[in-house]
Amino acid sequence: MNAPTTSAQFQPRAISPEFLQALAERFGAQCSTAPAVREQHGRDEGSIDAPPPVAVVFALSTQDVADCIKLAAQHNVPVIPYGAGTSLEGHLLAVQGGVSIDVSRMNQVLRVNAEDMTVTVQPGILRKALNDAIKDQGLFFPIDPGADASIGGMTATRASGTNAVRYGTMRENVLALEVVTASGEVIRTGNRAKKSAAGYDLTRLLIGSEGTLGIFTEITLRLYPLPEAVSAAVCSFPTIADAVHTVIQTIQMGVPIARVELVDAGTIAMVNQHSHLTLREEATLMMEFHGSPNGVKEQAELVQDIAGEFSAQGFEWADTPEERTRLFTARHNAYFAAIQSRPGCRSITTDTCVPISRLADCLLESMEEADASGIPYFLVGHVGDGNFHFGYLIDPENAEEREKAEAMNHRLVRRAIAMEGTCTGEHGIGIHKQGFLVEECGEGAMAMMRAIKQALDPQNILNPGKIFTL
Repeated sequence: MNAPTTSAQFQPRAISPEFLQALAERFGAQCSTAPAVREQHGRDEGSIDAPPPVAVVFALSTQDVADCIKLAAQHNVPVIPYGAGTSLEGHLLAVQGGVSIDVSRMNQVLRVNAEDMTVTVQPGILRKALNDAIKDQGLFFPIDPGADASIGGMTATRASGTNAVRYGTMRENVLALEVVTASGEVIRTGNRAKKSAAGYDLTRLLIGSEGTLGIFTEITLRLYPLPEAVSAAVCSFPTIADAVHTVIQTIQMGVPIARVELVDAGTIAMVNQHSHLTLREEATLMMEFHGSPNGVKEQAELVQDIAGEFSAQGFEWADTPEERTRLFTARHNAYFAAIQSRPGCRSITTDTCVPISRLADCLLESMEEADASGIPYFLVGHVGDGNFHFGYLIDPENAEEREKAEAMNHRLVRRAIAMEGTCTGEHGIGIHKQGFLVEECGEGAMAMMRAIKQALDPQNILNPGKIFTL
């Protein structure tokens, strides 16, 4: 596998004064070269540092995005899409310099087709704002990666999150796209039909492409009816193994659970301190059930019986939105609680996913190694679909800690791949996981990916240096 990316590997392209002048003439106040603005658009929530972009363009329309890309193509300047800045793998870093196209002001709901349960939005809308806009029609968009990410960013990284065990990922829930290509051309892929066999599936090709094949300007999504009844539960277990086996048996029995999240004892302690909660500081499952009142009751009782076989205790039920929010505060705040538990630290965050039958093996081996390392960590997981995250909390100035954490990350990925899993269940490749992708996919598949990139972006201006290098 490749060594971790460092600033020494970044090679910014030369940016001509003529390009910056053309950018300023076209965009005026929508273009900024202020250091503070550039710095904001040159970092994400991950652990990699890179020089900021030379300029930021705040796009307000599809035409703005197209014009910016056309200017960049004329001057061979990289363009990097920016949404909410919540990515973890360096997706938005300007590793070859260039201009950041900020689409956060393109944040409108364009069309709601309630009868067909679809919605078309601009890429900068945040997922919570989308759900606030459509809840009055009895609909919701279920993909919940934890952070209040933009829909464009979630599409670009093929995000999933806490509801994926029941509702799938962005791959299953994006129906159509409007995309600006590397030449500045605007194209549309897909439609609102429930299925299609018309030509190559360009929509699926672009979902998860991390801004390397085009920049999204409209996204059509599948919606779902708000469930008639929702119930949540939290319970603790004496060991992680007991919690994981509860999940495995629940999934194998076909219980249509909507969420099932794992948080280890150490992370619960961090969250209790951060959010002033009093959860039991043991391995914990947080579950949610959607459906009719009777259906939800049956699901919850069945899972409680299963959990009881594995020594579960401290069951706490929540039926009101306020109670459910309180219970899931622990899961949604886990990352920030962990970061604050060690002031000044950065997180090396893992993102493996394995077949559910191998989850216990992979998780327990990885925990044993993390405990022995002496590096503080947090552990959370969308364990209903075999996805879990370690966050190794390192001192960014301590080279030994970084090296040790990266080595554990490498071994965890190898362990997951050996179990027919993946190096990234939802965060994407970005910069940090490029070496992992080679090992997972093989050179033949990598050659095909590079061929697609070179065909669609011959100048390599669309978010260059991400996923793989050319």
